[in-house]
Parts: sequence; structure tokens; C-alpha cells
Amino acid sequence: MFLEINNLKKSFGTGESRVEVLKGIQFSVEKGEICVLLGPSGSGKSTLLNIIGGIDEADSGSIVIEGEKIEDMNEKTLTRYRRKHLGYVFQMYNLIPNLTVKENMEVGAYLSDHPLDINDLLKTLGLYDHRDKLPNQLSGGQQQRTSIGRAIIKNPSILLCDEPTGALDYHTSKEILKLIEDVNQKYGNTVIMVTHNDAIKNMADRVIRLRDGQIRKNYVNETKIAAGDLDW
Repeated sequence: MFLEINNLKKSFGTGESRVEVLKGIQFSVEKGEICVLLGPSGSGKSTLLNIIGGIDEADSGSIVIEGEKIEDMNEKTLTRYRRKHLGYVFQMYNLIPNLTVKENMEVGAYLSDHPLDINDLLKTLGLYDHRDKLPNQLSGGQQQRTSIGRAIIKNPSILLCDEPTGALDYHTSKEILKLIEDVNQKYGNTVIMVTHNDAIKNMADRVIRLRDGQIRKNYVNETKIAAGDLDW
């Protein structure tokens, strides 16, 4: 198994103000799958993504990626794990404003021992003609494409997407979802995507539905459809 999540628990606060956010999460993901973490606000999905990404720590339980346990890693090993395995795509892009599209993507390339070819990736993302523009010269969709490029150029094992269409309109959202699908098919990265948009589950190989810090449903999607055919 490529990714295993074993009895993950996480709480915030102490005493009477203590809140359990994750209450024993357990599931696994195969290499190359698109896995959607679905649930309303406060269900624990972003906390779960942050723990998988090594940004936050669980109180108990374990995460194993290709035989490596995250909780056994020291800070140096954890940094190397993030560089080797993970690419992040955020809702609000988080681009460096005074760097061009190409330069923003090169920041990701510097973190990798085996980066993808930047010009090939720019063409895949539809950004080659915009490569010398600054973020404020781009549309929201183009900025998110750049964000995906910065994450994927590292050639990470896992692409973590936290509400990647949350700040976009319907048409641009579908473009970005199709791009994530294209990247998954072309480069074989495992995709874990957090969303509250129920329709997005239909493009996933695996669906994990969360509510109140627990998994309510965990299933393989037998009727997967192309991202371009999604409707909501």
C-alpha cells in the first residue's frame, strides 16, 4: 500500500476548551489514485491534509508513505520527506509577487533532486506564453495553474490540494480540476484533494467522506467521470 493512515487522532485546546478534530481516522490510498476528502467546514479534512503534509502533528496514530513513518522522522528527515514526496496547492495560490510565472515554478524545482522539465510543464499547464508575467498580470485561473506548476515541478509522489477551486468561478474551477486530472494521468502523482463541493467526488478514484472528525464513508468510485464532465 502506498499511503496508510492508521487511527489518527488530533485535538486542539486543553481542559474544558479541548476539541477533538480527528477521532481515529483510518484509510489507505493506492499509488496514482485521485483521493477526494469531502466534508463540510469543521469536519477535520484540512487538519488531516496538514498532518499528511507534515505541517501539523497528530496526537496519536501513524502515517506511512512507501514504508516511511512520518512520526519517526526528526526535523531534518521531515524536511527531506516534504521535499521528496509532497507538492502543495492552496486555495489562495501563495505565489511570490515579484517573481514571474517561470521563476515561481523554479522555486519548486530548486527543492527537488529530479525536477520535471520546466518548459514542457509550462506547455502542459497552458502557461508557456505567460511565463514572463508577474502574478498580478494573471487571471485567478492562471495564478492557480502557476501554483500547481510550482507544486508539480518537484515531481512529488503526492500532490496535496486544499480547496484548489475555492476562490474560482465555475468555468475556471472545471479547468483547474481538468488540469489536476491531466497532471495525475501524465505524471502519475497520487492526488489528495480537500473539498466541500460534493460534485468533485465524481472525478475521484477514492472518496473519503468526513463529518465531525470521523470517516462516514470510504469507497472506491466505480462510476468515475472525467473532470470536464462534472456539473454542479
